[in-house]
Amino acid sequence: MAYLPCGVYHEKYSQDQAFWQTNFIRGKMVLLAVFSLLVIPIFLTDYLSEFILLIYWAMGALGVQLLIGFCGQLTLGHAAFLAVGAYSSFLLMTLPWPMFMHQIGAVYPLVLIISAIIAGLWCVLFGLPSARVKGFYLILTTMAAQFITVDFFIAKYVSQIGGRQQDLTLSSDLVKIGPWTIDSKVDIYLFGVILLVISMAVVANLVRSKTGRAWIAIRDNDIAGEAMGINIIGYKLYAFFVSGFIGGLTGAFWGASRNIISVEDFLFGKSLWLVGIILIGGVGSLHGVVFGSLFMVFLIWALQEIVGMIGGTGNIIYFKEIAFGLAICGFLLFEPNGLAYRWWQSKNYFNLWPFSY
Repeated sequence: MAYLPCGVYHEKYSQDQAFWQTNFIRGKMVLLAVFSLLVIPIFLTDYLSEFILLIYWAMGALGVQLLIGFCGQLTLGHAAFLAVGAYSSFLLMTLPWPMFMHQIGAVYPLVLIISAIIAGLWCVLFGLPSARVKGFYLILTTMAAQFITVDFFIAKYVSQIGGRQQDLTLSSDLVKIGPWTIDSKVDIYLFGVILLVISMAVVANLVRSKTGRAWIAIRDNDIAGEAMGINIIGYKLYAFFVSGFIGGLTGAFWGASRNIISVEDFLFGKSLWLVGIILIGGVGSLHGVVFGSLFMVFLIWALQEIVGMIGGTGNIIYFKEIAFGLAICGFLLFEPNGLAYRWWQSKNYFNLWPFSY
């Protein structure tokens, strides 16, 4: 069956669990790949900064989505783990690695993985209280992670290692994977697309596995899940590790894309933005991560254009915060399920036409 959303049947389990079950869906994914890998780098180069920011927000929100949307662990301090990944990658890159490793482009991939692991373990450390507390009290724990990590350790000590001030810089020549030196906006964008696709694929497969089913059981009713034999503490900590790992990758990517990082890049407001993205995009939906990030990037771009036309560019930060707050309130009031739910409804309308009712 090529395109029959109503009445399609499967004869094998692999067919039932396939991501792209019809040729129509496969065709849409091919078009998306062509648009992402060819159209944007060639014809939309003037907007590459916005697309890189979209990738950054989507990857950062993916870890938050895993914790809140799939495991039910509330967090308001996820920017801390992005900061751990970013600062770890910068400091590790400055180590005296053997010259041949730089020549073959093996340093940055290794640093990327190590930084993500460090961020994941750091996230597990602050996820330990989830074994005893949840809800409002867990929110306070994750907020403590934000302030302890960024405002204390990084601001007071890590950012000043080697006599530096607040900012750390990195030569773009060091950001190299094999023969590929990632030193232009096009290279950064393509590298970000690869990281985002890999991260989304990993999370999507985890959610569909035994682990994902355990996370969803914990989210819906952890007491019932424990009664069914689920290791509640183990699966919670696993969720924190994977979430922190993705956050570390995001931070390392963000630092490499700018070649400079600062404490101001990971303040508490960034954690709120990550939560806001999944609220706008849709809690518990991988599509919602992309939709929410796309909405926020477009909102920022539109505000910059509008404020620029009226000659008030100095106040753009205030307009951004106001628009962000209004967007959150609007979605919670009028579309609490987020843009992913609206996308699902739109697909069903066209797929089931003329019997859309």
